[in-house]
Amino acid sequence: MSDRSAQPLLSYCPDLYHYQRRETREVMVGKVGIGGKNPIRVQSMITSDTRDTEASVKQVLDLAAAGCEIARITAQTRQIAENLEHIAAGVRAAGCDIPLVADIHFKPDAAMEAAKWVEKVRVNPGNYVDKKKFAVREYTDEEYAAEVASIEEEFVPLVRLCIEKQRAMRIGTNHGSLSDRIMNRYGDSPLGMVESALEFARIARREGFHNFVFSMKASNPKVMIEAYRLLVAHLNALGGDWNYPIHLGVTEAGDGEDGRIKSAIGIGSLLADGIGDTVRVSLTEDAVYEIPVAQALVKPYNDGVPARFPRVEKAPAVSYDPFDYERREATVVKENEVKIGGHETVAVFTSRTKWDAVAHKMDKLGDYKPEVVLEDSAVVAVDPRDESQFDGLKDSEIVTVQDGLDLPVIPSYRLLAARLKQLGRTSPILLKDTLEPATQPGADFLPTMLKAATNIGSLLCDGIGDAVIVQGEEAPGQSLRLSYNILQAAGTRIFKTDYVACPSCGRTLFNLQTTTQEIRAATGHLKGVRIAVMGCIVNGPGEMADADFGYVGGAPGKINLYVGKTAVKFNIPQAEAVERLKDLIKEHGRWVDAPAQVAEAV
Repeated sequence: MSDRSAQPLLSYCPDLYHYQRRETREVMVGKVGIGGKNPIRVQSMITSDTRDTEASVKQVLDLAAAGCEIARITAQTRQIAENLEHIAAGVRAAGCDIPLVADIHFKPDAAMEAAKWVEKVRVNPGNYVDKKKFAVREYTDEEYAAEVASIEEEFVPLVRLCIEKQRAMRIGTNHGSLSDRIMNRYGDSPLGMVESALEFARIARREGFHNFVFSMKASNPKVMIEAYRLLVAHLNALGGDWNYPIHLGVTEAGDGEDGRIKSAIGIGSLLADGIGDTVRVSLTEDAVYEIPVAQALVKPYNDGVPARFPRVEKAPAVSYDPFDYERREATVVKENEVKIGGHETVAVFTSRTKWDAVAHKMDKLGDYKPEVVLEDSAVVAVDPRDESQFDGLKDSEIVTVQDGLDLPVIPSYRLLAARLKQLGRTSPILLKDTLEPATQPGADFLPTMLKAATNIGSLLCDGIGDAVIVQGEEAPGQSLRLSYNILQAAGTRIFKTDYVACPSCGRTLFNLQTTTQEIRAATGHLKGVRIAVMGCIVNGPGEMADADFGYVGGAPGKINLYVGKTAVKFNIPQAEAVERLKDLIKEHGRWVDAPAQVAEAV
């Protein structure tokens, strides 16, 4: 994904087989500490119009009551930012001291106004000063330096005001919203995201300002994971005093199970490696529903669970490049007429008990059918710490990690892949979500889902895994659906329409939740088509870089339609927009009519 051939060897994690939380300085946001010895904090963002004081205060209080520790509010213009004074006063008058964050895009004067009233300001380096025109041009070193100097001129006043008012700041880069200058030198890449953020950090440090955190958000978990790893590796290379806290989030994750799974893959993977001091789960739902998901993701780490596992001694180097995705090479093996390994589609296994439970309705399972029964396959289970267990293992045998081992899932499979590489083996690997199969029916599904998405999704994003089995969910149909949805969210096996849907906020120009559902109902049968649903243009064109088609709020009641990140239809009345989106998909040859049973199910 990124060209690092001229860079020194980078490292983002001291031990990829043993959990250790990254050590950072403490950043204070009001009375809440981020990083240092503090627990991993949970954040969210209100969706009301910032000009509506009463609604904004209520949503902040609702978030605080749900367990949110830091609340963000959009501030599109200086005039809108002025009302943060009244929102902050209303929240404090209610006896709530949750820190407030102003979300700033495009308007430095809005940031200056917001910093007067709230405890933290979020700036996006891609659009704080630079403008995105998606222009293609070459920058000379002099032109590049001149634009950096103009950033300093606009950014330093905000830094100085934050010092004066004792405010915090988030330097938050978004994939797809990088400036033309960064895009033309680094491309729309994780490395470009990192460099964009570091430009702003260098300016802040020259002013003696250190009360800031970083974020590197993307809607694609692979891009997001690589960007954060690169950021931490660059911070490590810059020196010990670059130990700033990290805020984690997957942008435009969507709603429902898909949104939760995609968030868990991106956020959970990084938390498992000790990265992350605050998190926000961005769902296209009411903001209070984000909080239980974020709390479930951070709970094991705040409780100290991963650190209790024993360290792996004399472990080989990992088998993959943490900064550049490439699927692990494996021999192709056939099981139940299903090809596994090589460049074949990642297969879905299940147990004999679950297969028998769904066998009578196999024709009704649609895209969620099991493909291989574990007990009927020639899978070899090993303890990857014991080299002797690899004696006699053939490349034509699928290998997995034994159940019941005192090892976390992600490090155990990293170790398995490393051992195979060390021994010159190319056996395909079967991933498990847990090494402790479920035995209790009716267990809470949320932690089960998040654990499965974190463990399997993280490994898939590192190129490890040729088949998967979900053991932590006892219900047969639910475990199969979870298996396929993890493969989809990781970008490993696209079997249904993929949606990039932003969470609502005060900038949103239509009801995102109902509109997203309407678009799903109309297009949910288009396998392999990626559709972005964006409430406004702040992240719209950029975050749609990976989407085939986009539905973006252009003005109140008006929709712009995109192909890729190019707007092709403007100011369409919202009542007509979904039909016009269907017409656009048809124009580009991507439309098929829904089968009757699929249409009925949708």
